Amino acid sequence: MTTQHEGIGRRWLFFIPVASIMYMLAFLDRTNLSFILPYIGQDLHLTNSTKGMASGIFFLGYLLLQVPAALMAERWSAKKTIFILMILWGLAAIWTGLVQSTTELMAARFVLGVFEGGVQPATLVLLIKWFPQREKARANGFWLLCIPISAILAAPLTGFLLEHFSWRTVLILEGFPPIIWAVVWYIMVADTPEKAWWMKPAERQYIVTQLALDEEKKQSTTGQDSARYRDVFRNPKVLTLIFAWFLYCAGFYGFTMWLPQVIANISQATPGIVGVLTAIPYLIGLVGMAVIAVRTDKHGLNKTSAALPLTIAAIALLIGQFFPSAVIQFIFLCIVAAGLYIHGAFFALPPLILRTDILALSLGLIGGIGNLGGFVGPYVVGWLIDLTGTPLAGFAIMAAALFVCGLALASVTPKASASDKPEVNVSGAVEAE
Repeated sequence: MTTQHEGIGRRWLFFIPVASIMYMLAFLDRTNLSFILPYIGQDLHLTNSTKGMASGIFFLGYLLLQVPAALMAERWSAKKTIFILMILWGLAAIWTGLVQSTTELMAARFVLGVFEGGVQPATLVLLIKWFPQREKARANGFWLLCIPISAILAAPLTGFLLEHFSWRTVLILEGFPPIIWAVVWYIMVADTPEKAWWMKPAERQYIVTQLALDEEKKQSTTGQDSARYRDVFRNPKVLTLIFAWFLYCAGFYGFTMWLPQVIANISQATPGIVGVLTAIPYLIGLVGMAVIAVRTDKHGLNKTSAALPLTIAAIALLIGQFFPSAVIQFIFLCIVAAGLYIHGAFFALPPLILRTDILALSLGLIGGIGNLGGFVGPYVVGWLIDLTGTPLAGFAIMAAALFVCGLALASVTPKASASDKPEVNVSGAVEAE
């Protein structure tokens, strides 16, 4: 039964919007380069493979703080960890607008990745303390709605700014918002519901009670009090999640980083119009992300929660390349976006199948190693465009990555609903029935 606190509690009205705007700004500074690269290329004489490298090198830096930030969030303070990272990534984003060479551009993007790399695992650790398991897909999905929203806003905004300012000025201007929002974050966010000044006692007690029940379900079927960290590296489900997230990031960032360039090529429009057109697939992706997250919470995680939308996205990504019509290609790009945002379902899975004492480290490893796919995807697409003169081969590889990712997630998802009692093995992972 849905309670009042489960449905419209204050954490949905205060915590989620503040966290969403924080991560929206992260994605703005992460992906705005995809809109700006054609103009940087003119000044720094970048090839398509170098553009892919400039986009993807972000994720080499992204790896470094994934595990440390997750552990800092768990053992020290997620709120303070993210506050510090917001200021540092804002400064790195501003530096990106000041670069004078390709080498400096690569260095700035790498450093930006370092400071943004700890944000997602730290926030996931924070969400675990704020939302029971039955709400996690919806909480993760609503928090991560900021990803398509960021693109929806950034595409026309960056396109408009590029028509009036240099690419350097645009990057500098878009580096200041996270530094400003860090103040709002520090005031509004707390590490636990007990420390939030705006929480009502009844809702606070509801969260504490439900989280205790979730943990009791996990521990009731195991005689082991705590898992050893080496169990994480030997756990086949953790390794499968890392592999799946790697493939997903390769397909997701390969698609999103090259989407403005593809739309510019098929439309031959001005930067402002390209920005507006680019926002349309993300708007459809926003709807798809909300539908996937709500459906997952309503019916429980199952083997089709992520696999079905990813399969649709993979098929549309591949088939769309065979139509000469720009309009039909654009329609298929929109279909891809509709099935691409499975973040809510994905990040509801680790808390379901992993015990709390190894969860932070597991999330760090999944994000850190898996996000290397974000380096591989954009670079391979750019390299193949240089090699073949067409995006077809690169898009085919991205489609395959998304399809296999769906299969991997289906293999690790328990048959039982999230509301059922799972069976846990001695290494801390829930086994499918």
